[in-house]
Amino acid sequence: MHRRHVLIGGASLFALTGCATAGAMTAGGTPASMAADAAVARSVLPQQTPRAELLQPWSGPYGGVPPWDKVTAAKLRAALLEGIDLQRAEIAAIADNPAPPTFANTLVALQMAGEPISRAYPIYGVMTSNIGSDDYNEIDTELSPILSAASDEITFNPKLFQRVRAVADGAAAAGLTDAQTRIATRARDNFIRNGAALDAAGKAELGRINTALSSAFTSFGQKVVADENTWTVITDEAGVAGLPASNKAAAASAARSRNLQGWAILNTRSSVDPFLSFADDRALREQVWRKFVNRGDNGDANDTNATIAEIVKLRDQRAKLLGFRNHAEWRMQDTMAQTPAAAMSLMNRVWAPAKARVAEEVADMKAIAGFDIEPWDYLYFAEKVRKAKYDLDQNELKPYFELNNVRAGSFYMAERLYGFTFEKLAPGTVPVFHPDVTVYQVKDHGRPVGLYYTDDFNRPGKRSGAWMTTYRSHSTYDGDKNVLASNNNNFNKADPGVPVLISLDDAETMFHEFGHALHAFSSAVTYPALDDVPRDFVEYPSQVHEHWVLTRPILDGFMRHVETGQPMPQSLVDKIEAASTFNQGYATVSYLSSALVDMDLHTQATPPTDIDAFERNSLERYGMPKEIVMRHRLPQFNHLFTSDAYSAGYYSYLWSETMDADTWAYFEESGDVFNPDIATRFKEIMLAPGNTTDRGEAYRQFRGRDPDVAALLKVRGFPTN
Repeated sequence: MHRRHVLIGGASLFALTGCATAGAMTAGGTPASMAADAAVARSVLPQQTPRAELLQPWSGPYGGVPPWDKVTAAKLRAALLEGIDLQRAEIAAIADNPAPPTFANTLVALQMAGEPISRAYPIYGVMTSNIGSDDYNEIDTELSPILSAASDEITFNPKLFQRVRAVADGAAAAGLTDAQTRIATRARDNFIRNGAALDAAGKAELGRINTALSSAFTSFGQKVVADENTWTVITDEAGVAGLPASNKAAAASAARSRNLQGWAILNTRSSVDPFLSFADDRALREQVWRKFVNRGDNGDANDTNATIAEIVKLRDQRAKLLGFRNHAEWRMQDTMAQTPAAAMSLMNRVWAPAKARVAEEVADMKAIAGFDIEPWDYLYFAEKVRKAKYDLDQNELKPYFELNNVRAGSFYMAERLYGFTFEKLAPGTVPVFHPDVTVYQVKDHGRPVGLYYTDDFNRPGKRSGAWMTTYRSHSTYDGDKNVLASNNNNFNKADPGVPVLISLDDAETMFHEFGHALHAFSSAVTYPALDDVPRDFVEYPSQVHEHWVLTRPILDGFMRHVETGQPMPQSLVDKIEAASTFNQGYATVSYLSSALVDMDLHTQATPPTDIDAFERNSLERYGMPKEIVMRHRLPQFNHLFTSDAYSAGYYSYLWSETMDADTWAYFEESGDVFNPDIATRFKEIMLAPGNTTDRGEAYRQFRGRDPDVAALLKVRGFPTN
């Protein structure tokens, strides 16, 4: 997800939170020692031959690729169920091993266990997120609780936990390397955090909770997708007056593809935001806005409020069962912020100046509109103010951001900074899950490191937004594994031969998600366990790459006018820069309100039952400006309610942005935003090691100090004192 428009204030981020530091970690061992450990680990695991087609080792070029051309719902179901059984046998062999526990026969063996099902999991994720047909939704509904129970079965295995704890507690005596010690101690702590130390009754209760949560997550996601798979039909051309030609054409194409007359404004952000920004018909803007912000909140079969209430209740029960006061405290144990208080302190510093800026923005808009600004007016009149103040019209920009050219520009950035190159594969070279998917071979200074898949267009059943997925991550402990990564967008597909023009914000989104992919392709970790960075770090490598969109070499080489072929003139770039802090009140408040309500919801002593009322009351306590709505209202907040991943963690974009702005300032201060020395150090220190070292200490090694918040304040146009 792209989220640039936030800011923070105050002293050093790391000093504020008191993040622990650690000395530099060594690698996981020599190639010979890792090979020996891998051999020991394999000797522990039973020899099994999977029957299911989708559990077989991936064949073909590039280290093997997912067999998308062989996937069916029935095959996927069979693979996941058999994969659970195969993994269960492997876990039993590790847990019941009569030999004393060692790093090799326990921790390495654990990383090897489940290889067959690990091949089915990315297929499961793609088919439920990118395809989302009824048959895959049925599988998701059926199997999500079964998969949750299988995961708990591993965590709750007392013999396995005792072996993991023994390795972690005896790391020093066993002479483990720093990286091996980090793997062992984090594994032990994760087992404990997820209930391994509970008694039998506690484990049974936790298993019930986790299974129920898994089902609720699936239900929530399916309901939101169903509400997003709707549209507003406009039959009169007057209803699309003001829309840029590219957006008007996309809406017409969307209508035709659905056998509709006129124009269809899909109920997704990529369709709604341009309509709200440019459509002259105020009544239609309100109609489209209400349909969008009420996803999941219509009192019908797709209403998510009861599902959310069930999720927050279950999360609260789980947290208290595990010895924590609330879900947020439990969830933040393995983050850079560490505590809800640290995250809230950060967010609260921003809230007042952000609201003050909104008041200024609203006053400017009201002066043009002549009436009170409503939420469906904000983006529309913001464009009028932008034009009046900065002589900048967003319609001037879109012809410079053609989808394929933006992608080519991102490839140029990756090559110049890090030595990556991307070569488009001919269709049919490797299987894909949809005809819209394009695949590139990735090389690092000429050395093949993996494949990059892109899926750019919206379709019925595909979840909204933009995201990155990894089908296979890098590791070397058992042979060098290359990376298979994807970026997923939801742009409106144009008619054949018509260029797909996107906004500057969309272009930054593409560079953002590409930053996640570059993080994966840069990986030099030895063990898979070291690839998992803290949640409030993971957005940093993606956010920083957004800055390169408007650099002169990329503009000159790739962001050329779709009709004239001319690069964006410096005068237009100067207008963009002059307006760069424009509308930051709106951007900050819309994001930050979502993050604040997220943390508020997950720190309640008693979980709320009326979700709509809680949302209203929470926003009222924070003094939410009436002219703005949360970027993600609770009834459609996929980040929070399709998994635990971002729950009590939406603040992480804010956290990461501090390091992002300070890193960009580092490049700028050098006089060369493509400075090869800084780029090399960023790749080697911040990207490649994954979680091999403490990420706060890594930043200090890279920058020579903690991040300077003033850099972010400057970027956002807020006072730095």
